[in-house]
Amino acid sequence: MQPINRGSLSLRQIAGGFTGSVGVFGDYMLDEYVLGSVTRISPESPVPVVEYRNRFSTLGGAGNVVMNIKSLGGVPLPFGVVGNDMVGGTIKGKLEDEAQLSAQYIFVDPSRPTTVKTRIVAQHQQLLRLDSESKAPVAQELSAKMIASVRWELPGIGALVVSDYDKGVVNRAVFKELLTACEDANIPVILDPKAFDLSGIGPVTVITPNEKEAEKFSGYRVDNDRGAEAAGRRLLEQTGARNILITRGEQGMSLFSEGGWLVHMPTQSKEVYDVTGAGDTVVATLSLAMAAGCNIADAAHVANVAAGIVVGKAGTATVTLEELDSALSGNWPRVATGRVGSRAYSG
Repeated sequence: MQPINRGSLSLRQIAGGFTGSVGVFGDYMLDEYVLGSVTRISPESPVPVVEYRNRFSTLGGAGNVVMNIKSLGGVPLPFGVVGNDMVGGTIKGKLEDEAQLSAQYIFVDPSRPTTVKTRIVAQHQQLLRLDSESKAPVAQELSAKMIASVRWELPGIGALVVSDYDKGVVNRAVFKELLTACEDANIPVILDPKAFDLSGIGPVTVITPNEKEAEKFSGYRVDNDRGAEAAGRRLLEQTGARNILITRGEQGMSLFSEGGWLVHMPTQSKEVYDVTGAGDTVVATLSLAMAAGCNIADAAHVANVAAGIVVGKAGTATVTLEELDSALSGNWPRVATGRVGSRAYSG
């Protein structure tokens, strides 16, 4: 395989064009953090006693993609499902009140709970995570409404992110309909996959598995560049996608494109503090770059820098356009690695 040639735009020029609208279809959830401190072990059982201090919540899953797009200067348009419960109301409220976005395409399904992940954190260490969720497929009638909503909004968006967290919203049939609609409208599709079969899925603009997902889908171990290349080639053949971008944690990212082109991008992080939601930052940045007409290689380079910033923050976090511009200019931003702790006292 051969390296991809860079385009003529500078990476800073690409980031400066992050003003387009991006649809985000997928699993919306709430990431809740319960914060406290540990000074003793319970006399009832050998477990730490957490002295409660505060709690806060942020949008997770597809919601974190939305917040990253918003933070980077783009205009996200969310499509998803929540339950008829307090958590679902919180998600819609955060979209409407905090992000100043329309939640008209966040549909309510009374038959399922809204996904919430509750993390117990003490001294900046996660002690436990409690998940409340349903993985049952969304009813066909509701899926049809969501797809119809995407079709209605396609003329106004520059890219579509499909964020699959295996919570019942995204499956192969739903994705095929979305891909067909976007192909007809010449709109790039970025798929962040989790569970459904990718074999012969078709000309997706880019699929973004992490290492474990790439190993599961391809059957190859991704523990070095050679393994990543074998997995990337296999995924291109297996899926029919135009590009495969494997996110590899501390090893950075590897991009494989139809025609045999590849590029390995070493990690840009100065300090890895928390990888929660880093994949969401990658797809958010990719989608904005591609909505602006950027080629996949430059889009991936910018996304790699954005990921390097966000892993230096604690918890489910976002990257600002100012931070990204600073890093691309060679001045790595000072990030608040204690974000969870600081927010414990600010609410």
